[in-house]
Amino acid sequence: MKILYTAEATASGGRLGGVHTSDGKLDLTLDPPAELGGPEDGGSNPEQLFAAGYAACFHSALLIIARGKKLDADDSSVTARVGFGPLGDGPGWGLTVNLQVDVPHLDQDAAQRLAERAHRQCPYSNAIEGNVPVELEVTAGSALTSPA
Repeated sequence: MKILYTAEATASGGRLGGVHTSDGKLDLTLDPPAELGGPEDGGSNPEQLFAAGYAACFHSALLIIARGKKLDADDSSVTARVGFGPLGDGPGWGLTVNLQVDVPHLDQDAAQRLAERAHRQCPYSNAIEGNVPVELEVTAGSALTSPA
């Protein structure tokens, strides 16, 4: 693989610490979520960071593919929900991902095909394939008007 860009982030203190990038653009306090005993008004957590990165990356893949196929992906969005919990079949912890893909200017079949292509192209999807279950939920046509 030819590396085109490398992101660098340093964490200290784990879930009760902080994380910052080498370029200074990201500098966050970390706390466990309230559901895991953290403070209600605490900092961010690794799952939020993963969800944000995955949603942005997946949406970029979707937009690039749509543009190349001359599909209308205007007003589209991707919401990533990252679940965290103990693995049921052994020690350790694991993640799940639910990607909610909304493509309002396409019909359901076209939006589904577009989302599946984006899933094959997205680096996050490729990185976790076979390790983290990913569910795609595609919503389409919310901006289409049906004939009277």
